[in-house]
Amino acid sequence: QVQLVESGGGLVQAGGSLRLSCATSGRTVSTYAKGWFRQAPGKEREFVAAISWNGGSTYYADAVKGRFTISRDNAKNTVYLQMSSLKAEETAVYYCAVEVSISVIRTTPRYWGQGTQVTVSS
Repeated sequence: QVQLVESGGGLVQAGGSLRLSCATSGRTVSTYAKGWFRQAPGKEREFVAAISWNGGSTYYADAVKGRFTISRDNAKNTVYLQMSSLKAEETAVYYCAVEVSISVIRTTPRYWGQGTQVTVSS
């Protein structure tokens, strides 16, 4: 079983920055791809960013390219999402996800965290 616990959400002003963390445990999560999704009120959950098991490959949604950075520390089994230049419309619950394959995680990851609320005030 894989467990994921997000932290770092909160209230930030538009244009500000925030760093999310996701601690993972169980099985061999250090060899899994990890990613972030978000779900805004009234909208479907959408892919934000993903990173391969060794950090060698990263993927971003077009909407966040150049502003968000995903990284991981396998010694701590933690994945991070550094967000900058945040916009009010990026208010959402942000979810961490884990999947064996980097090619699958952007669409149907197997394991999910409970989510952390990010609110961007305008």
